[in-house]
Amino acid sequence: MESITGFISGLTVWALPILLAVTFHEAAHGYAAYYFGDDTAKKQGRLTLNPLAHIDPFGTILMPLALLIMQTGFLFGYAKPVPVRIARLRKPKQHMIWVAAAGPGMNIALALIAALLLHLQNIVPDVAHGWFIANLENTILLNVLLAVFNMLPIPPLDGGRVMAGLLPMPYAARYERIEPYGIFIVLGALIILPVLGRALKVDLNVGYYLIGLPTQYITDAIMSLAGVR
Repeated sequence: MESITGFISGLTVWALPILLAVTFHEAAHGYAAYYFGDDTAKKQGRLTLNPLAHIDPFGTILMPLALLIMQTGFLFGYAKPVPVRIARLRKPKQHMIWVAAAGPGMNIALALIAALLLHLQNIVPDVAHGWFIANLENTILLNVLLAVFNMLPIPPLDGGRVMAGLLPMPYAARYERIEPYGIFIVLGALIILPVLGRALKVDLNVGYYLIGLPTQYITDAIMSLAGVR
């Protein structure tokens, strides 16, 4: 019985932060797009903070659960992307930068809020103290991780959208052509290269330098800013 209770408790301290992070991330894209003139997300019922509107069965539930059960030491998830029609934005090229950055920006804001809430730990009852702290710490970590990952300058990630918006039109068009291959580039860099590196005894852990280190630095900065470290 205790093992079941422990498993459920361990599941919630990861599931709740993931659900919060991906829901607010996608909703932020939708609200930003609506603000700049695109009502596609609103018409499809995605302009909401209701998690049910954003949950992807595999990315939000099955994949994180599988990673948790396998005790991989790494937990990640994603939601259904909010639909955005760039042509409907008032200034498509400029406004898409803000729409793309809204998701990661929201994640950083959530991480800061969670860090500030750590100041309340002394008033939380002992029975819920560990659960409370674990939820907030995981909320900080997962939101920063999601923000850093999504800001990689590779289409179709948010960072790729931002980069395309910043580049002059001819270069942006060429840059966006790699979008169909973007996910394979990411998977190759984060999964295949480290495996190849271990086989060759060479440090090819690109994910650590592109995601791990920035996540650590930003997390430390947020904790310092919130006055909890």
